Amino acid sequence: MPTALITGGTSGLGYAFAKALASEGNDIVLVARDEQRLRRVASALAATYGVTTSIDSADLARREDVERIEALVTAERVDILINNAGFGTGASFLDNDLATEQRSLDVLITAVLRLTYAALKPMVERGSGEVVSVSSVSGFLARGTYGAHKAWVIRFSRSMNAQYGTRDLRLMAVCPGFVRTEFHARLGADTRRIPNWMWLDADQTVREALGDLRRGKAVSIPTRRWRLLTRASQLVPDRQIAKFAKLGR
Repeated sequence: MPTALITGGTSGLGYAFAKALASEGNDIVLVARDEQRLRRVASALAATYGVTTSIDSADLARREDVERIEALVTAERVDILINNAGFGTGASFLDNDLATEQRSLDVLITAVLRLTYAALKPMVERGSGEVVSVSSVSGFLARGTYGAHKAWVIRFSRSMNAQYGTRDLRLMAVCPGFVRTEFHARLGADTRRIPNWMWLDADQTVREALGDLRRGKAVSIPTRRWRLLTRASQLVPDRQIAKFAKLGR
């Protein structure tokens, strides 16, 4: 059976991707830090969808852990790679310590680069495969280093799709807006000022993303309202965007 490897696959969008891909009949490899949660989620996916699941507990801010997952990608026939692992820092650049900023860079950029490299080479040789890297609408905005990292994911995915994409080999960045997951709670963010209509459902977001992937899109912005908001944001001065970024911080 085809195999999908998902980083950060035990919660939020990663879990939604795991469910959606398991429902298609793909065997699932879950990568995350919490081993107990990995076991629970893997067991539930296997029981619900009848697929084979495996796990690897890894912290993608640690180079040795990333290298281990690279080796796993190389050893396994990974047909679908979902680069989903990530976190927010919850503070402005100079309010963070440098170690936090480095960790963010390592997880949001370095791990995506290295795991995509490991997965893409055999995909190109086979002539088939799918790589989805989770970015954000923040990647289109002036929203600190988090937005800068997500902007890199967008550019990287577009470039890789242009160079290597075919009808059967697809690479895409998915750029959701606010999604109801654990992300903001872990960040300690106050989301009370964010209107309800701006929030997305994780399962719906993943369904739209996978649909865009299979249609050959290099960048997916789920839902019409967020596509319109993203286009409109390009007309707003960076300083105003930076003020808006304080919402939920």
